[in-house]
Amino acid sequence: MPLTRDVVKFGTFVVTSQVFHVTRLSFAIVNLKPLLPGHVLVSPRRIVPRFNDLSAAEVQDLFLTVQRVSRMVERVFDASSLNIAIQDGVDAGQSVPHVHAHIIPRKRDDLEEKGGTDAIYGMMEKKERVETGEGKKGHFPAVDNDSRKPRSDEEMQKEAEWLAEEMAKDEQAAESHAEGNGMVS
Repeated sequence: MPLTRDVVKFGTFVVTSQVFHVTRLSFAIVNLKPLLPGHVLVSPRRIVPRFNDLSAAEVQDLFLTVQRVSRMVERVFDASSLNIAIQDGVDAGQSVPHVHAHIIPRKRDDLEEKGGTDAIYGMMEKKERVETGEGKKGHFPAVDNDSRKPRSDEEMQKEAEWLAEEMAKDEQAAESHAEGNGMVS
């Protein structure tokens, strides 16, 4: 069952069943083709293609949401570090023209077989030459390459439900901590 009754769109794609966290101005979704387990996206609710198109309130909410989601992702996926990235524009590898931050949990030596820690950047930006029709060659970003198969709607919804539960646990723990410190009346 989706976390929200609102229709949530990521660019032109309806992603309501992939949503695991929602704020007034942002949402977090599981990834159709994760680079590593736990790779999620945080995006503003308003569909805008570039970071500079966001209002100050949207930037603030986006980054606070990235912070909250990243804390949960690091805990749940037993990560020791994170890659947090925004590909701002098509020439930077942005595949969907809707601002989004990638949160990718990392562990020591997790990409050793692919050349080491920095291999993640190549994985994010890698493009595959494809035939685009009418005899023209073009590029599709790595999110669309054949080596990363899209997950089923059921698989993504199950992960979204699990991560929503984990976000709720973090929020309850934060509230309990604040109450214990006399910060909440």
